[in-house]
Amino acid sequence: MRLPAWCSARDGRDRGSATAELAVALPALVLLLLFALGAVDAVLARMQCVDAARDAALEAARGGDGTATGRARAPHGAVVSVTDDGQTVRVRIRLDVRPLGAHLPGVTVSADAVADVEPVAVP
Repeated sequence: MRLPAWCSARDGRDRGSATAELAVALPALVLLLLFALGAVDAVLARMQCVDAARDAALEAARGGDGTATGRARAPHGAVVSVTDDGQTVRVRIRLDVRPLGAHLPGVTVSADAVADVEPVAVP
């Protein structure tokens, strides 16, 4: 079968170009997907840190053990610090998120919460 005259530039030199373009673009798409999944992982860890900091600050403001509450609610590997100056309780939770493995760079997320110390009821 003979090709029309307007199609004569396609004499077989372009064969395989789609495959080559796919081979170049596919690794970029995979890296973009991994980056997006890592970002979602970091956002979820940040939300967990915010919840844990809030709960720890409320627990410490009520006279409980805010550090234990923060460690129980925070993601595994998070660093919990609670400071009490007599008037307010401040809680900071910090976590290094490495979604692509321990040997690759990651991101550090943190959350802070502050609560006023609640007065103690006298019986």
